[in-house]
Amino acid sequence: MSNGNAPRRTRLAGERTQLAWWRTGLAAFAVGIGVGRVVPILDPTVTVWPYMVLGAGFAVYGILLIHFGLRRGSRVEQAVSRGESAAPGVLSMNLLGVMGILLGLGTVLVILFDS
Repeated sequence: MSNGNAPRRTRLAGERTQLAWWRTGLAAFAVGIGVGRVVPILDPTVTVWPYMVLGAGFAVYGILLIHFGLRRGSRVEQAVSRGESAAPGVLSMNLLGVMGILLGLGTVLVILFDS
């Protein structure tokens, strides 16, 4: 394999990564709908508002994941065009990580304390 294929392979890897961010965002939307709308219908004895807040949180998380994927894909493409590499955005990664942890903790709390 020649070194001339490296930019093409890097672009293709960037596209796969961007699509992975989108898939994760779409999965977060599905979780948001399930938690916020389906669970309260399945069990009418639950307190609805915690599930709605948690579902909305997952939907916002999905939006941020897709947005981050778009931005990251654009940065990688620009860097490859210049013959450089693109470092991940630390602030975005930290924000997504903290939000994921908070949503996970919120899910645990709703499961344990809403009965």
